[in-house]
Amino acid sequence: MFDLGRSLLASVMRMPDAVAISDGERSMTYQAWQDDILRAVAGLDARGLRQGDHFVTVLQNRYEAATLHMAAQIAGLVITPLNWRASAEELDYVLNDAEAKAVVFEAATAELVDTAIEAINVDDDWDDLLAHPPAAAGSRATVQDKSVMLYTSGTTGRGKGVPRRQGAERAAAMAHVAQNQYARGEVTLGVMPLYHTMGVRSLLASVLINGHFVCQRRYDPREALTLIMDHHITNLYLVPTLYHDLLASPFFTATDTSSVRKLGFAGQAMTDGLLQELDAAFKPELFVNHYGSSEIYTFTIEPNAAAKPGSAGKAGLNQEIRIIDLDANGPDDLVEGPEEGQIIAALDGDESFEGYWKRPDADEKSLHAGWYYTGDIGYRDDDGDIFVTGRVDDMIISGGENILPVEIESVLSLHPGVGEVAVVGLPDPRWGQVVTAFIVRRDGVGEEALDTWCLESELPPFKRPRAYVFIQEVPKSPVGKILRRMLVDGEYTVES
Repeated sequence: MFDLGRSLLASVMRMPDAVAISDGERSMTYQAWQDDILRAVAGLDARGLRQGDHFVTVLQNRYEAATLHMAAQIAGLVITPLNWRASAEELDYVLNDAEAKAVVFEAATAELVDTAIEAINVDDDWDDLLAHPPAAAGSRATVQDKSVMLYTSGTTGRGKGVPRRQGAERAAAMAHVAQNQYARGEVTLGVMPLYHTMGVRSLLASVLINGHFVCQRRYDPREALTLIMDHHITNLYLVPTLYHDLLASPFFTATDTSSVRKLGFAGQAMTDGLLQELDAAFKPELFVNHYGSSEIYTFTIEPNAAAKPGSAGKAGLNQEIRIIDLDANGPDDLVEGPEEGQIIAALDGDESFEGYWKRPDADEKSLHAGWYYTGDIGYRDDDGDIFVTGRVDDMIISGGENILPVEIESVLSLHPGVGEVAVVGLPDPRWGQVVTAFIVRRDGVGEEALDTWCLESELPPFKRPRAYVFIQEVPKSPVGKILRRMLVDGEYTVES
């Protein structure tokens, strides 16, 4: 099996003159990009980094971030990318936890960096880093070497390091190509962060197929539309929030987006309303719901998301999925029929990680008898397709009934007056928790109209919200996941 460095070199040999990467005014062929990557390898050598060392990056989605990612694969270094919006405290934690030998930053993140280890500012030091003769055009790594270590966004406590080997990363990228039906020369909007599994997958998949990776340093809907039109972007792989913002842009209808033929999403469920809007706006040839995680990458794939709203589909090419009882004693305690249970994924799949970095407590919680316990709740329908209905931690228990937010959110999202919606359980002395819907509205829709909408839907009456709160925006993580805990804690702004 090729390692990732060898994969890059093979792509360069295959199509040296194809455009590989763009960032603003910069556009480079595979041959030219390889030269910069090999010079970056030599520059990292000169800075004292050796095979197996970790180095941390706090960079936006720029050419330098992608170049360093590929340089790490050739050099056998473990790139450890961190959210460029992180705090200085978070950066210090990751630098120490990862035992990093260097940190790479930019002007936007310079104030975070206060460390005695090797520090490289790409806005000032990049030319010096590339000033060395290029390293030999050969990979020093093997498929068993670690490629990347992502840090999960810890909702409780510190984030956990997720080290992944080159073989698992390549298998995930190959599966991504197949499951999204990418063709040679696809043009990808490179906006999902390279500190997130979706961003890494977009980059590696693009390299494997001699694609063109168009960097967008930080997400802005108007700029994204300009990039789509100027570069004839052919596929989008985004979290639902970014799709929502793209369609909501006043510039969307005036932009030619006809080059986009393939849509993919991951990171969280997409509401029925947004599915319908995207399908009508883009009329894509392929519309994929990808369900996975940093630890495994692919759990399941639904290749026709708009036709079967809510479906996460069936297990991916490199995976086996089970649904077990919520109070299961082990991975063989399977649910029967369409009953809800916890979704677990095989750890011996080609894309899987092997355990968290220096966190035996996390391994003990999530890894059991060769299976990864996702913490997600779901069921299989009569076709064998999986529907993810929520997180174990998101379960609302109201009057003794177990209620998951996703079903309610999908119903409310279809109301024309609802822009965004998030549902949580708020403490209640009588019911334990009361189902509460937080709404960003498009017009003056009120509680009575929304309650009638829910009653007239197929939503069971006991699941409908008993309270509505109209807010300015739904709190989300940097990659668009709803932060329900902030809503429970009152960290939101009501509509003025």
